[in-house]
Formats: sequence, structure tokens, C-alpha cells
Amino acid sequence: MKFKSKKDTLFSVIIFGTNVFLIIVTIAGILKGEMEKGEYWSLIPVLGIVGFLFWLYFGTNYELTKENGLIYRSGPFNGKISLERITEIIKGKTLWVGFRPATARKGLIIKYDKFNEIYISPKNNESFIEKILELNKTIKITQ
Repeated sequence: MKFKSKKDTLFSVIIFGTNVFLIIVTIAGILKGEMEKGEYWSLIPVLGIVGFLFWLYFGTNYELTKENGLIYRSGPFNGKISLERITEIIKGKTLWVGFRPATARKGLIIKYDKFNEIYISPKNNESFIEKILELNKTIKITQ
């Protein structure tokens, strides 16, 4: 089952604000003549950053399957965690440090193996937890 990532206001403002700023500064530089034709190559990294941020924003999702476990995708970052490795899920918290393929706060911290954890933000935490418990009933859920 696929789950889209929730997108909260803070993350949206950061992504869209950064992209709008980069695009406006670039266009203003071109229109004012501050950028010579030989400097147009510098548009490549700027457009690359804009594309990367949009890829993170629109390309973050999660999938739960019995065979592959939890599959997460966030732009170019992706991976799998088998359901047997997941020991605990903490819901409604935000992980500010560590690996975060997420686009919102108050998501789920998934603890797996002995000391590993990952933060995700499915659109609906409750339906994600319901589905993962259907697949593995031994996972501890804490608030």
C-alpha cells in the first residue's frame, strides 16, 4: 500500500521560498544585464538546486508490502527496511536530527535494528500504523 507524505506549512514555505528567491534573483540578474552571455553556465547549478528541492517536495512517499517491508523515497534518497527489523514506532513526534525522508512535522519515528531510526511523515499516521500492524503485530507503538 502506498502512502503520500504530508506537507506542512513550514516545509512548504522553506521549499517554495527558497525556489522563488533563487528564480527571482536569477531572472533579475538576466534582465538587468548583470549576467553576461559567458556567465549563463551558472544557471545550471541554480536550476539544479530548484529542481532538487522540488524533487524532494513532490517525490516523497512510502510503501508497505509484506515482501519488501517499508520502502521510502524522498527525491534521490530511497531505501527499504524489512518489517522484521522494525521494533518500535513513536507517533506524533518530530525527529530534528538524523535521516528524515519527510516533508512535515509530527510524523512517525521508526526504530529498527538495535540503534537505528528514521523519521517519516505519512499523510495519515493512523492508517499507516494500522497497515504496518496488519503486516507485523509485534511492533510496539508509543506516543
